[in-house]
Amino acid sequence: MDAAGGAVTGGLIGGALEKPEGKAGEPHSGACTDCDQPVSGNFCANCGQPTHVHRSLLHLGEELLHGVMHFDGRIWRTVPLLVLNPGRLTREWVQGKRSRYVSPLGLFLFTIFLMFFILSFGGGKAFETAAVNERLDVARQTVADAHQDVAKAKTGLAVAERNVAAAKPPQAEAAEEALTEAKSDFDDAIDDLVDASNLVTRLEGLKAAAPRADGLEPGSWQAELHDAAVNDKVTVNMGSDETKKKILKKLANPDLAVYKIQQTLYKFSFLLVPISIPFVALLFLWKRGFTLYDHGVFVLYSLTFMAMMSMAASLIGQISWLSSSVALILMIAAPVHMFAQLKGAYSLPTFSALWRTFFLLIFCAIALALFLTAIILLGLGG
Repeated sequence: MDAAGGAVTGGLIGGALEKPEGKAGEPHSGACTDCDQPVSGNFCANCGQPTHVHRSLLHLGEELLHGVMHFDGRIWRTVPLLVLNPGRLTREWVQGKRSRYVSPLGLFLFTIFLMFFILSFGGGKAFETAAVNERLDVARQTVADAHQDVAKAKTGLAVAERNVAAAKPPQAEAAEEALTEAKSDFDDAIDDLVDASNLVTRLEGLKAAAPRADGLEPGSWQAELHDAAVNDKVTVNMGSDETKKKILKKLANPDLAVYKIQQTLYKFSFLLVPISIPFVALLFLWKRGFTLYDHGVFVLYSLTFMAMMSMAASLIGQISWLSSSVALILMIAAPVHMFAQLKGAYSLPTFSALWRTFFLLIFCAIALALFLTAIILLGLGG
């Protein structure tokens, strides 16, 4: 419910920032119902109010749909351009060609809140851990596979030893190298088998353990984090001593800590914008003609695309056999989109856009680290 409320709130805030597109009904003559000034056309020239005032329940629903989803012609022009030609979209908005597009701030606000709404259903699995029984089944299968690997490595080692014994001087050196490699493979297989066996033993112990008094599942990440926080095995290197105590106290209740961080993430997601703008400005410090407003538009559209990509990845990632492909697409799509947006928005030559994309990726990592630090302090230290 919190995520749904956030999505609607973000849409309404974004909608409030939008200006009328010019489709307010039939042209009207007479006086404005708001300021009583003479009007002729769709809008009052004095206050800007539409001259055709609707009073039907159907239109109320239409206004809600538009306010929450920006469901008009501009969305179908803005989103495809943001995905396929972000540089042109950014450049045209900065140059004042705005009536045909959704504003970067309005689109950003709605998309961010919608992203967290979707991730609250599909993306939350990042915080889930399989039950002990499921992990134990996987570990036992790993042990079985490790036994097969040991058998293969043992066979390969025996073959290598026979080859060394039968090798004549010209082939002796190669046979010795093969034997050394076979011994290494055998040792690695033994180590993997030992690790898998130890994991099975540990999980079997957790399965047989009595239920915890705090209600947490033995062996779960929640239980491990709780124990680490209570036993002072978690090191917090941020904030004052009082803030550190608050963070450790919340970490002792892992589910609450995750909830607090998720809530803080979508409530303060706008902090990414002021954090990112200075880094983009650094890339154009010696180039004239660009203002912080231009960089702000760039950042808003870029962050909007990243949020859209995260939503798509979360939905597609639910299909297990596509998960690896989604990860690969994410790794490629982000820098490609940054390059295209930089090149088109600032009219840069290819090499200039390439090196700026490289540094922008580094700056993104720094900005994300600063943002997450702020989120942890706000969510867990408050």
